[in-house]
Amino acid sequence: MDSGSIGSEDWIHRNAVVNGVRLHYVECGSGPLVILLHGFPEFWYAWRYQIPVLAAAGYRVIALDQRGYNVSDKPKGVRHYRLEALLDDVLGIIHHAGEQSAVVVGHDWGGAVAWNFAMRHPQAVEKLIVLNAPHPQRFLEEITTFSQLRKSWYMFLFQLPWLPEMLIRSGDFAGLERTLRIDPVHPGTFDAVTIGHYKQAIAQPGALSAAINYYRALFRLNPVTFKRSIMRIDVPTLLIWGEQDRYLGIRLTEELKPWVPKLQLERIPDASHWVQVEVPDQVNALMVNFLRTTGEI
Repeated sequence: MDSGSIGSEDWIHRNAVVNGVRLHYVECGSGPLVILLHGFPEFWYAWRYQIPVLAAAGYRVIALDQRGYNVSDKPKGVRHYRLEALLDDVLGIIHHAGEQSAVVVGHDWGGAVAWNFAMRHPQAVEKLIVLNAPHPQRFLEEITTFSQLRKSWYMFLFQLPWLPEMLIRSGDFAGLERTLRIDPVHPGTFDAVTIGHYKQAIAQPGALSAAINYYRALFRLNPVTFKRSIMRIDVPTLLIWGEQDRYLGIRLTEELKPWVPKLQLERIPDASHWVQVEVPDQVNALMVNFLRTTGEI
């Protein structure tokens, strides 16, 4: 089945041209808008367990294929994956949906986009939910430590031309398949069918280079300028963190209150980096309770 059309029959597949690119997304439900942003190397399907639950809770859910991923447009060149472009995409989707603001939810790279979107477009964020993605301030602090450098080694590999693409693509994406099979605490989190969908999405022409270009563009940021752009987030924020994350240390969840005063931190000991698909019932309950108890938008 095509990775752009999988899902439940009541999940509507749409395309929108915003910020100069065509973005594919899946929409379900009605009510206040919730935008779901996936990470690397995923696509909208990473939210398959959250879409129906949030829709049933009374929300209009849009799960986006971020630029470069799956069947969304894949402009060539690192410059097209700068943080500013990613943030403009999210703002464009909110406006395309006929809204001025939304609940913004992100995991991994989607979480990085969500953190920065809340800082730079606070008027467009009603509530913020981030899953296993570090706040920019804490990441800048921790990436200088040996512990986090050891976990983030692949980010430096991704700065090389063509070699990362060759390594990831080799053996029919054997490394990706191995990662999805062994990373989760709970065996079988990613079954063969799901892994097939992930492979099909990242194998779309230009998708793998586009996904890696997120990291290349990040490393080309001026660190001084980027640090100055980090601002306090004043909206209610939920940070969900699978503690068995092989890529992001647990210290990244600490000392966040000065930057996110309305933070609710929920650490899940028996979950990995792929928290929303590994323990979806726990994640869904935390998300719905947070949205209901912090006031309706």
